Amino acid sequence: MKTKMTDIDNLVRKNVKELTPYSCARDEYKGGEGIFLDANENPYGTLNRYPDPYQRKLKKAIGRIKETDPENIFLGNGSDEIIDLALRIFCTPGIDKALTFTPSYGMYEVSAAANDVEMIRIPLDDHFFIDYEKTRPLLSDEKLKLIFICSPNNPTGNCQDKKVIERILSEFNGIVLLDEAYIDFAGDISFKDRIYEFPNLIVMQTMSKAFGMASVRVGIALANNDVIRYFNKMKPPYNISTVNQETVLRRVSDITQYRNEVMKIISERERLSSELKGIEAIVKVYPSDANFILVKCTDAGKVYDYLTNKKIIVRNRSSALSNCIRITVGKKSENNLLLKALKSFDL
Repeated sequence: MKTKMTDIDNLVRKNVKELTPYSCARDEYKGGEGIFLDANENPYGTLNRYPDPYQRKLKKAIGRIKETDPENIFLGNGSDEIIDLALRIFCTPGIDKALTFTPSYGMYEVSAAANDVEMIRIPLDDHFFIDYEKTRPLLSDEKLKLIFICSPNNPTGNCQDKKVIERILSEFNGIVLLDEAYIDFAGDISFKDRIYEFPNLIVMQTMSKAFGMASVRVGIALANNDVIRYFNKMKPPYNISTVNQETVLRRVSDITQYRNEVMKIISERERLSSELKGIEAIVKVYPSDANFILVKCTDAGKVYDYLTNKKIIVRNRSSALSNCIRITVGKKSENNLLLKALKSFDL
């Protein structure tokens, strides 16, 4: 496919282009050793120095795993910071619009509302795929600046059609943020290697899911250099702590454990999906490419309350999908307790 030509500068808000970012002490001196008298820090202790504002060591390590140049990586304080920055960089409050496909990750809409950006919602079809024919007329809307696509999608668990994503990227003169938080469980090819082909593509991944580091709050954006430049310009100077950077560095130094855990989760997902199908309270088990399973129940509210009383906590998604609960794949012992409880549920 021919590389798409997009001038990122033309997509960025005028005030963002003109913004002079805050220059912190570690911007001026990038060395790791010396007598530091530049940042008004306490000279005593082990956590007394400000972190590297650009997470250079961590980006280099993540770049090796993702097979991506560190210059094409932005690290956020969770994926939520990346979502918020994308809206702030590309959408003018009260004027521009963003688009999401529902049901999907709720923070797209929350962050858009917080930034006073109108959110267009296009329902997924009956099989939870993007309806391209409903989407196509909106791609020419000059006020539509940002599209969110979650694949594998949360809460439905399925990957979106790659050809549809490609068509949207090719035909839309705006930014597409492709949320691949669950891609490690999909057995599917990431779009991360296509950021050079599509300048308007941001691929968002995370350390929270497959790497099991939800508490450190490190989200990953992979994009072309022009996009990364604006993210670095807009972010707070020290958005990821030294403690969190070092914790992730240790985790990614040997990815054998990560791979083994992903395999176990996928295996348990398939076992759990199979056994859930034989339970009377379960009407339908939807196919999943993620580390969770969406199921339709006879009465999701009753099932949720029953499990909660047994200290088994699932997510009631009935507000988005009628009588549906979302079950995260746990350890084998935890999944066995869930199955035992559901088999004893009295309709």
